[in-house]
Amino acid sequence: MDLWNFWRVGVQHLNGRPGAQKRERFRHGLFSTLLAVGVAALSSSSAMAEKSTAANTPIAQDAVTVAFLGVRLQNDNDGLEPTSDAEQQRLQLLEDVFKSKLTKSGRYTFMPMTDEVKAKIKAGQFIGECGGCEVDYGRQLGATLIAWVTVQKVSNLILNLNVFIADVATEKMTFVHSVDIRGNTDESWSRSLVYLVDNYLLQATGM
Repeated sequence: MDLWNFWRVGVQHLNGRPGAQKRERFRHGLFSTLLAVGVAALSSSSAMAEKSTAANTPIAQDAVTVAFLGVRLQNDNDGLEPTSDAEQQRLQLLEDVFKSKLTKSGRYTFMPMTDEVKAKIKAGQFIGECGGCEVDYGRQLGATLIAWVTVQKVSNLILNLNVFIADVATEKMTFVHSVDIRGNTDESWSRSLVYLVDNYLLQATGM
C-alpha cells in the first residue's frame, strides 16, 4: 500500500465518526508520523525463541505501560475466500510475538486486559476506526501508550502488516509503520512483525 493511499484510508476511517476533536488530534498525529513510513523487506528471525525467553527478561522500573488493543485481519476477498482457522490463529501469534519482543526489550510492560474493555472492543467499531475510543480504552486500562496491529490480505501472496502506537495523554499517534508480507504462513507473518519491531519500532527516537 503506497503512502498516499495509506493516509487516504486513514482519513476515510476517521471521517464521519463521533468525537471531532479526537479525530482531529489523531489525524494530525497520523499525518506527521506517516511522513517517515516506508515499506521494508523481510528478514529471518526466530519468533518462537523470542517468545520462550521473554518470560525470563527483567522489566526496567521505568518501563512504559502499554495497552494492547488487538490484531485485526482485513480480508479484501472474504466473500470469495473466507478467513481460515489458520489465519485466525495467526492473529494470536502476532499478539504473542509483539508482546514478547517489546517486553524483552525491557522498555515496555503490558497492562492486563479487563473483561469490561474486552467486551467493549468486541461490541464496538474496529480499533483504529472508532474516532478515539482507543484512547478511552487506554485510560481505562491505566496505560501510557495504546497499540494495535492490522494485517491487510489482498491475496495469499500479498499481505500488508501495520503497527500503530498512540500516546494516551496527548491523544496523538507516535508510531505508524507498515511492511509487506510475502506468503500466507505462520513464519512469514511472524518474520514480518519481528523485522518491523527490531528495525523500526525499537529503533525509533523516543520509543
